[in-house]
Amino acid sequence: MHFLKSVGYTELEFAGVGLIMADAAIEFKGEAFYGDVLTAYVTAAEFSRFGFELYYKLMKGNDGGAVALAKTAMICFDYKARKVVSIPEEAHKKLAELI
Repeated sequence: MHFLKSVGYTELEFAGVGLIMADAAIEFKGEAFYGDVLTAYVTAAEFSRFGFELYYKLMKGNDGGAVALAKTAMICFDYKARKVVSIPEEAHKKLAELI
């Protein structure tokens, strides 16, 4: 949600369409405990006609050790028409510029 907000979007307002998370995967790399300071990095990649992947890296405090890697497949969706739609060119361009 913070990542989308940082580029001016929400999951329900993504340059005129909505987003649905179609798939998710996570790979745990290390331990984290309550009170640990974690930093999350997020980027978009692997664009297709209907969506893209979000990749996440969760890092632990000062030592920089990876805690987890994850990815989610995001699909563009028209909630009124109840159908999958193409990724808006504006959004594709904006996210691709971040890579």
